[in-house]
Amino acid sequence: MGSRAVLLTVLTAILWGGLPTAVRFSTEEIPPVAVAGLRFAMAAAFTAIWAGLHGVPLRIQPHQMLRPLVGGILLFLQIALFTVGIFWSNASHGSVMVNTFVFWVVAIEHFLLRTAAMNARRLSGLVLAAAAVVLILLTMSDSAPSTDPPSLAGDLMLLASAFLLAIKILFTRVSVRHLHPDQFVTWHAVFGTLLFAAWSLSTEQVNVERLMEIDNTSVRNALIGVAYQGIIVAGFCFAIQARLLTEYSAYRISVFSFSTPLFGILFAVLLRGDAISPWLFLAGAAVAAGITLVNSADETSSPQTSK
Repeated sequence: MGSRAVLLTVLTAILWGGLPTAVRFSTEEIPPVAVAGLRFAMAAAFTAIWAGLHGVPLRIQPHQMLRPLVGGILLFLQIALFTVGIFWSNASHGSVMVNTFVFWVVAIEHFLLRTAAMNARRLSGLVLAAAAVVLILLTMSDSAPSTDPPSLAGDLMLLASAFLLAIKILFTRVSVRHLHPDQFVTWHAVFGTLLFAAWSLSTEQVNVERLMEIDNTSVRNALIGVAYQGIIVAGFCFAIQARLLTEYSAYRISVFSFSTPLFGILFAVLLRGDAISPWLFLAGAAVAAGITLVNSADETSSPQTSK
């Protein structure tokens, strides 16, 4: 990869790292499921425009709707758990927990689907990820006071979200064999947004008048957080990664994802005042090392994926 491609890939990893912090800012003023709905309403609009610019028709046959519908349900469950989990816990814990999805993918592919063989590097990555999660849960009570104190319930929700994200990724891999990726991504975001809207309207209360107080710092930060999730992460990062995937193998791009949990912790500490402890940093480093091991195992086992 050239220097420009490397810089763009690292930039997307950094921006992904800021997602949990953006969610935490947003949920201070907007209910969690409503935040998720706003995020994916923007994502659906972006991907629809993206598909149009690339000449991909969004109209699909009725019998093809089942896959995006299932994808939308998985999206709803996974993102709802992620958003509520961060609201109940904090951004730094969310940055570590949600990135364990990589290891769930490996475990499911090996133990259930039998589509990927386990080897020493993959096993080491799984062990490091498990150790990181256990370390966070065992040392939670040792955390120093912070603006957003973590909770066991929130962390368990984040772990469940990571597991569902792995399921959704594997389901998406199968689905895009039958539908164009832009069609699947757009329609599953539409269905997910409808579910978010239905749940939020029936269970949450959004204070619209409060959100009109743009001069209020908390409200302004919440709206910026929503825009970050919808425009920067779901829009800009999607566009950059899609372009990079046309030029380089998925392995060469995904190997940089090791830095995402570390950047996530950094953003949470600097912007939310999360208490940083040696235990949390060690857990983040363990997840980062595990991601590196898993991705390097992918390259050695599948050399044909190289550019």
